[in-house]
Amino acid sequence: MEEQVARFVSTEEKLPLPPPPSEVGFIGNVRRNLFATPIDTVLSILAGAFIVWAALKIVDWAWFSAVFTGEDRTACLPEEGGHGGACWAFVSAKFGQFMYGVYPFGARWRIDLTVVLLALLAAGLAIPRVPHKRLNAILLFGVFPFVALVLLTGGEFSFAGGTVALIFLVAAIATLSSALAKPDVDVSHPPMKIAVGLAGVSFLLLLVSAAVDADLFRFLGYRFSILSVVAFLAALLAIVLAVWTGFRAGSEGVGLLGLLMPTIAAIAFIVLMTGDFGLQEVSTNLWGGLMVTLVVAVSGIAASLPLGILLALGRRSTMPAVRLFCIVFIEFWRGVPLITVLFMANFMLPLFLPEGVSFNQLLRALVGVALFSAAYMAEVIRGGLQAIPKGQYEGADAMGLTYWQKMRMIVLPQALTMVIPGIVNTFIGLFKDTSLVYIIGLADLLGTVRRGFNDPDWITPSTPATGLVFAAFIYWLFCFSMSRYSIYTERRLDTGHKS
Repeated sequence: MEEQVARFVSTEEKLPLPPPPSEVGFIGNVRRNLFATPIDTVLSILAGAFIVWAALKIVDWAWFSAVFTGEDRTACLPEEGGHGGACWAFVSAKFGQFMYGVYPFGARWRIDLTVVLLALLAAGLAIPRVPHKRLNAILLFGVFPFVALVLLTGGEFSFAGGTVALIFLVAAIATLSSALAKPDVDVSHPPMKIAVGLAGVSFLLLLVSAAVDADLFRFLGYRFSILSVVAFLAALLAIVLAVWTGFRAGSEGVGLLGLLMPTIAAIAFIVLMTGDFGLQEVSTNLWGGLMVTLVVAVSGIAASLPLGILLALGRRSTMPAVRLFCIVFIEFWRGVPLITVLFMANFMLPLFLPEGVSFNQLLRALVGVALFSAAYMAEVIRGGLQAIPKGQYEGADAMGLTYWQKMRMIVLPQALTMVIPGIVNTFIGLFKDTSLVYIIGLADLLGTVRRGFNDPDWITPSTPATGLVFAAFIYWLFCFSMSRYSIYTERRLDTGHKS
């Protein structure tokens, strides 16, 4: 009996048998997910029938019954009445207006050049393998906005003497910071103490000159008051003292070119903004279409992220005044609808400005959108800061890092990586919210499409649906691209927590 049983005992491990063919592959997935029970089978058949019916209707409307060419509305009118198919001829005829608004036809190359520069710089920063990221970031965030402003408007702005003095005061502050970054330079040194005092005097004089009316005179080609010219000379002398002190400190830290860079940037900015490049002046009331949508969205995105970081850090600050200011700012802007912000910026803000002082309508909308989005961005980033373990802060403190070194090198990189989905979600919401500027008279993409519905040459039953589908596709294309890049960035940085 034992010998008969021993013949059926395996002496080696047997490999597991493969699953039945009906449980794996496409057929197995369909059977398991769609037809597992009788109720699932009925629901799947009904849903499939509806999807097929809807897909056939959409394809018929968008392709088979659509009109792609035509000179006017008669091409899109069905012979027996009704709605007919899509009127893509309307989109084709109005495509230039949808992209550029009523921007002068001969100057539209400037918009194309601006978009190409933005795409190249953004791609160089977004693609990991492209080198020179620091230079690319400086060009994108420090140089491109002003070049784009000159290209789109025509440049040749008129600067008052007080504005020139303020620009050089900012350059003086940046130069002082660069000089103080050297290990052998301290604010207690007599030249640096004088330079800091001159910068403070320049700032106070600019405040007084803005509140006091005084006679203007020509100096270096600009109209200065006596107070603003003294403020300008004080800022210039502060720059000279800071550069001289930093250069005498030796080669460690920032070099001579680094000390002179803020002044060079200030001079280049003034020349760029006030120079005559032979470009036709185009006022912002001629801007429209996708151009306005991108200007509002890109400006809001570029401004809201750094502002949101500062507000998030301020809300977690131990200084009561800073924390209170950030809390009030965030809660105020988060508690007000964006449409109210736009109305306030467009209609109420001019009432609070001094007589004769006004801001461009588009600029008011840009500021309102940026501040509104920054409040939401601050809360997203604050969530990332709270997710960083306390040991990271303590480790940075143990290494003797300053507050800003700790945030820049240790805390913020981790916090921003954790909240990439929230940041991109805020960007996508901001991009879609740009359509609200149509309420205050700015013709964005959706507003330009809606204006096209009133053209007597293209009034047909299918024109509104076609235009709205086209606008929806453009919005979806940009939002989907941001979403996919967000997913790519998350995978590249490996932000998921693996068990």
